[in-house]
Amino acid sequence: MKPDNSGSTRLDDVERAHLVDPADAGRRRIGRWGPSPDLDEMMRRFWVPVWSVPPGAEAPQRVLQYPLCLLVISKTYARFYGVVAGLSETVLTGDGWAVGVMFTPAAGGLLVGDVAQWTDRFDELSVVFGESGDGLARSVRAVMERAPEDEDTQRAATDVVEDWLRGYLPMDEDGRVVNAIVDWVENDSTVVAVAQICERFHMTERSLQRLTRRRLGLTPKWLIQRRRLQEAAERLREPEETLATLAAELSYADEAHFVRDFKAVTGMTPREFSSRFA
Repeated sequence: MKPDNSGSTRLDDVERAHLVDPADAGRRRIGRWGPSPDLDEMMRRFWVPVWSVPPGAEAPQRVLQYPLCLLVISKTYARFYGVVAGLSETVLTGDGWAVGVMFTPAAGGLLVGDVAQWTDRFDELSVVFGESGDGLARSVRAVMERAPEDEDTQRAATDVVEDWLRGYLPMDEDGRVVNAIVDWVENDSTVVAVAQICERFHMTERSLQRLTRRRLGLTPKWLIQRRRLQEAAERLREPEETLATLAAELSYADEAHFVRDFKAVTGMTPREFSSRFA
């Protein structure tokens, strides 16, 4: 949780994007920490979940993903994920662990070039990065197998990942602009139109479209919509929130447009989502 500019308490950016189901039967412990200073421009954080789901049960993890790529290594798979334009879902079963990297928006371009080809796609590290990716997965698993619930072990594993990522530095100037654009849109709820981004960063709409398509695999309009839906998912956890008020404050034309947008992406109406927290 963190305070917003008004002094009230908000969910952090991980919690607000995670469409958690309070009835989830799985037990999870998740370590989260940031990168070493020299990797600040390339990644936002590590997350290292260790989970236990009862036999025969499943624990779906649904996320309104941010405009960035991910790298996830577990004991059964090691994958690079492009941005998911809709809802990202992973189903946990049994006992397991993973070491995840949440990159910055611009990092995908350093890793794979044109990020647009990876939108709504993923593949094994061995396919994306060849022997280098396969070697990274082997090294991380060798560390994690010692004691996956131990934080020292987890941090040793993320140190291995950091050493691998340093081979892709430095960040380029276009990347820095993309990171700045996304940071502004994500953190300023007054940004409701693409023209505002163009004015702020002194770009034509065509130049902005080309840049975000190449480096994010998305449109500027998507950035704004995703921020609004994440904010909606956060506020719908409060029982006193009305849809009409929320739609207006998120700058939707009316309540019907908001409901349609929310359901199209999450598969639930705002009321269905809110009822989980009643």
